[in-house]
Amino acid sequence: MKKLIFIFVLMCLFSCGDYVNKPKNLISEDKMAEIMADLAINDQATIMYPNSNLEAGTRYVLKTHNVQSADYIESFKYYLVKEKMSTIAEDAQKILVKKDPKAEKYVRDKKSKTENTLQNPPVLSR
Repeated sequence: MKKLIFIFVLMCLFSCGDYVNKPKNLISEDKMAEIMADLAINDQATIMYPNSNLEAGTRYVLKTHNVQSADYIESFKYYLVKEKMSTIAEDAQKILVKKDPKAEKYVRDKKSKTENTLQNPPVLSR
């Protein structure tokens, strides 16, 4: 009986692992932030020019950074599970502000709007 309990405990210890394994071609956090900043610019360009192609712009951004789409997706999933995506997104915002100082006001307004909605949740009616 003791052997059975010992084996069960060992199985529980070894089964506890990461949800996502580290990708073979993991993109560094700095490069990931740069890519996300460029993708945000691409997204805004498609809003300003409705006839533009978002997919082509995304492929162009990944090609300029020498990254394959599968590697980007796997790295994104990995950083999301490891809870590093918020710092990467903040770095991407800093990169956007460096590229366009006018974007700082927009980012500040968006942050304050989301903080207000989180602090004041809607009241549910009965």
